[in-house]
Amino acid sequence: MDLIMTGLEFFHKGGPVMYVLLLCSVFVVAIAVERAGFFKREDAGRSFAQAFADKITRGDAEAAEKLAENTKGILPKLLVEGLNYGKDENIDLNTYFEVQSGIALSRFRKRLYYLSVIVTLGPLLGLLGTISGMISAFSIFNLESGQAVAITGGVGEALIATAMGLCTAIIALGIHAYFSQRIDNIVADMEQCFSLVEGIKRERD
Repeated sequence: MDLIMTGLEFFHKGGPVMYVLLLCSVFVVAIAVERAGFFKREDAGRSFAQAFADKITRGDAEAAEKLAENTKGILPKLLVEGLNYGKDENIDLNTYFEVQSGIALSRFRKRLYYLSVIVTLGPLLGLLGTISGMISAFSIFNLESGQAVAITGGVGEALIATAMGLCTAIIALGIHAYFSQRIDNIVADMEQCFSLVEGIKRERD
């Protein structure tokens, strides 16, 4: 309980900017939770891509198609459609994969832009709060005694906003980097699997 009260006391000492930073922090957590749920539903994982590629490489396209049909996610769905479309000589499979993968990746990247904005905005808001607090601290001219203590105490309180801004930015940066890395893996898996499916179509043609 004492820890909570101390935290609230520090929060109030940080000034009005702390409320904006708190809102940014909540926004970061909300994006992280929403994206984690989306990736869990739609990202089939690297193990699926490897298993699919192994089956195609061994020449067992039917087993690969069955694996894709029984796996949830955007990539398996695109592969099933690609294998079906590959039987039609009039369909340009390369163009289809290019368009559909672009749409899929845009869904994976959704809302990650806001995290990059908060990475930049957090320290700036913290700096704004610090500068505002320092201006207030150095505006003390009428104290006959203890003026230095009042000023240094005010500066210390003002630095709370900077610390909060940096913490918010660091958390946002970590989350953004994590999901960006997962998207890079998804892109690599798409390129590998799509090239194998296109190879099957070329053999059929």
